[in-house]
Amino acid sequence: MNVFWTFSAVLLLKATVIQCQVYSAERSSQCPEQHGEQTYAHPDYCDQFYLCTNGTLTLEQCGNGLLYDGKGAAYHHCNYHWAVDCGNRKAELVPISSPGCEYQFGLFSDGYACSTNYVKCEHGSPYSLPCEPGLAYDDRIKKCNWPDELVDVGCNPADIIGFSCPDKVDPHSVSAKFEPYPRFALPGDAHRLITCVHGHPRLISCGEDSVVDESSLTCVEKGSHYRKRK
Repeated sequence: MNVFWTFSAVLLLKATVIQCQVYSAERSSQCPEQHGEQTYAHPDYCDQFYLCTNGTLTLEQCGNGLLYDGKGAAYHHCNYHWAVDCGNRKAELVPISSPGCEYQFGLFSDGYACSTNYVKCEHGSPYSLPCEPGLAYDDRIKKCNWPDELVDVGCNPADIIGFSCPDKVDPHSVSAKFEPYPRFALPGDAHRLITCVHGHPRLISCGEDSVVDESSLTCVEKGSHYRKRK
């Protein structure tokens, strides 16, 4: 059954840039392009969109917890609802919950304050994923964040990083050169260093191809001359 004869407008994709353009009602049962795959916003509903596959037009429904804006995709061309601006399009977000998942698709806290892990739900199944080393999950922004940005929710950055920033810094030390954010070497770690921000540590990675020069507390390329404290 063809449900698209009443389709009055769509957003036309041009190359990789999304541009808004009215799609004529007289040709509403056809796709603007006959090859490849294109998506178009539904004019009224934010949880639906039109999909053209090699010229075949179908009406698609976003998964529970997802909405469509054409700017990013978590699953099947739809993005997490908190990342989508629906404009004037309607969106009815009714949670379909399962153990560990408020919505069938989404990112969630694992329930522990200042956790270095978070939960990704797909089709109602929860998967535990780790943050990058030195970060903790911030459910307010739905991604991993510096632990010192989570102090107000009970996070102790020193526990996450394994390093406590000193109350005072020797004014003649290399660390003091980076005030107001003094740096410190991380014992036993040649690829990362510590930056203290308002008295809280942040773990800074030099990357796979660089190491910490402890004489300057900067990252230098592997193989270059650098000094390690004894």
